[in-house]
Amino acid sequence: MAISEDRGEETAGRAEAEALAEAAQRHPTSQQTHDPYAALRFSDFRSLIVGTSLATLGEQMLTVAIGWDLYARTNSALMLGFVGLAQFAPVLALSLVAGHAADRYDRRTLVMFTQGLIALTSLGLALIALTHGPVGLIFLLLALRGVGEAFNTAASGALPPQTVPLEFYENAASWSSSSWQLAAILGPALAGLIIATHGDATPVYFFDALGGVAFIVMVSRIKGKQATQSHEPMTAAGLMGGVRFILQTKVILAAITLDMVAVLLGGATTLLPIYASKILHVGPQGLGLMAAMPSVGAVCMAMVQAYLPPFKHAGRTLLLAVGGFGVATLVFGVSHYFPLSLAALLALGAFDNVSVVVRKVLLLLRTPDELRGRLSAVNNVFIGTSNQLGGFESGVAAAALGPVLAVALGGVGSVLAVIGIAWAWPELRNLGRMKAVESDQQPTEETAEAGARL
Repeated sequence: MAISEDRGEETAGRAEAEALAEAAQRHPTSQQTHDPYAALRFSDFRSLIVGTSLATLGEQMLTVAIGWDLYARTNSALMLGFVGLAQFAPVLALSLVAGHAADRYDRRTLVMFTQGLIALTSLGLALIALTHGPVGLIFLLLALRGVGEAFNTAASGALPPQTVPLEFYENAASWSSSSWQLAAILGPALAGLIIATHGDATPVYFFDALGGVAFIVMVSRIKGKQATQSHEPMTAAGLMGGVRFILQTKVILAAITLDMVAVLLGGATTLLPIYASKILHVGPQGLGLMAAMPSVGAVCMAMVQAYLPPFKHAGRTLLLAVGGFGVATLVFGVSHYFPLSLAALLALGAFDNVSVVVRKVLLLLRTPDELRGRLSAVNNVFIGTSNQLGGFESGVAAAALGPVLAVALGGVGSVLAVIGIAWAWPELRNLGRMKAVESDQQPTEETAEAGARL
């Protein structure tokens, strides 16, 4: 799908350049005043965040719809377990290829094409719901959707630098995080309302397809600068470029390791049903409230971060945030008082959001443009794997030790991980303003040119 004709693109490029120059005058490097809406003043970023929000809202609604449909038709908890596997397995298998494609080809085009594939799977799920088609087709479509998501996530994760200048990445990450968390709160509630009103999940699938189409339209409106494309052939060495870069860039390796370990150990949300029924005795209504609290905390923190200036000590902030995440997990684990449990979950989500924003901005600022797709793909695998394994670890630990001890030890483990990683990687604890950080490697001529264009 063509984004625009050459002449229109050239005009848009000039307009964007003028806008950036104007922004530079409004927001000098010294940044005497902080503009909380800096990223939102760029039309390209507004298009990206609106499209992403609509697509995410539909995706969150679809997750509820799939679970409802499958359980209603099969009455099998095992089938529900296969849903995540069907979608994540293609992401895990294709992540390196997807990341290389996002660096080698135009990312906007790749996002639009793969989002179209995802929207088609939603229409397929709607057709199955209408005709009561075989359950096997549902899993086939979910696997196909996972293929689309593998490429879509790698490309869309590398798009923000094409929509805002470098000095506003942190502000853009805060707004992106808040929009995602809002969708995570509203999506399940809207899906439940639609299913209760309509009697089945068919309209939810159509809504998700429309959200995907809206995302395509909004991405097509992005007229900013083109990313620096990699010319590496799709060889084993090229595919591993993102992994090599992470291993060589100590501060990124430390940040990703910190997040992965914390998520693996601090999987309290996996055990919420047990807490609602057997520990806090609050029933399904309390479970719904507890499930929403981390996202509410994350939205509140994201809004606060948008209004605050960039972190002066980003590394220290990241370590304290993950430490706070561990302490909040510990408090939730041992609490038998429902209001305190809700407060702990709220704090857990807030601290986690700080970690997400710092890590996301760090990846954007430290990564050469021609590697951003591969870094986005590898980061997605780390996050997806740690979430999947974290849930599994929490379940196993709860079965062996009981839920309270399992969650409490997970919180303690997260705090110990912060101490260990801060000691092992002084580069992370000494990280100051992220926009002022130099790369660990000597930049190549191509990387230097990419950095100059940013």
